[in-house]
Amino acid sequence: MHLQFERDIVEVQAQIDKLLDLAHRKGIDVADEVELLRTKLGKLKRQTYDNLRPIEQVQVARHPQRPYTLDYIERTFTDWFELHGDRAFRDDEAIVGGWARLRGTSVMVIGHQKGRDMKANLHRNFGMAHPEGYRKALRLMKQAEKFGRPVITLIDTPGAYPGIGAEERGQAQAIATNLREMATMRTPLVSVVIGEGGSGGALALGVTDRILMLEHSVYSVISPEGCAAILWRSAEHREKAATALRLTSKDLLELGICDEVVEEPMGGAHADWDLAAQRLGDALERNVKELAALSHEALLERRWTKYGEIGVWYEA
Repeated sequence: MHLQFERDIVEVQAQIDKLLDLAHRKGIDVADEVELLRTKLGKLKRQTYDNLRPIEQVQVARHPQRPYTLDYIERTFTDWFELHGDRAFRDDEAIVGGWARLRGTSVMVIGHQKGRDMKANLHRNFGMAHPEGYRKALRLMKQAEKFGRPVITLIDTPGAYPGIGAEERGQAQAIATNLREMATMRTPLVSVVIGEGGSGGALALGVTDRILMLEHSVYSVISPEGCAAILWRSAEHREKAATALRLTSKDLLELGICDEVVEEPMGGAHADWDLAAQRLGDALERNVKELAALSHEALLERRWTKYGEIGVWYEA
């Protein structure tokens, strides 16, 4: 699948593929032509991805071929051992979590998980967690705190599931409890927005000491479509809403909400999963080491200061 603004990139890549196929079938030397086209392709990708509009950033963040939590776990961590259930109702497959090692360091990894096709998405509920998913996440965080291990959360959801059953089982309370407990947890916490960070469903895994964002991820209180439907009574104004929401990684770094932007491979994380995972691993390793060197008291003080400063405004 290719996005509309990637059309020129796709056309140049198709030309390269045709030349390589011709060279393979007929033994023709096309090295010079291919090199010129690859140079053109690199410049085109750089020009395109360096100048994405906010709504295009949203499209990249939602790209169906973008790596999800389990894809990063496979490439960034070792000795993964998944844990299940909230010990109250059921196991929510929209959130996965368990023990793993980050380059030798034992950590608890928790994240939203989407599916690649309709069957998998129905199984994962499109990455939208029920309250038992957030209770499972909190149970695992508490377990990590008990053993003094860092917690890493990977955020990628359009939001918490708004169904009747989820509301009946205490969706709002589950999210609120996570916010409160994460604010006082006595162990290092690092979150990464790897795709779409939407509303309270994302925030329930996001009250951490460090908030990282992949370059083309987005983080917002509401989707552009939802915002447009409320403010302009039509989702057609989603581009205007995306700009007004300031939801890109660059915006959030500027606003002091995001602590670090992790550079993605040229063309987005979906263009090279392995390189994206390597860069994410480097950033996680560095941040976990820095936080692990702090005392529990220093962690809490910094965390409270960080969130106390978010949203502060001054009147000129």
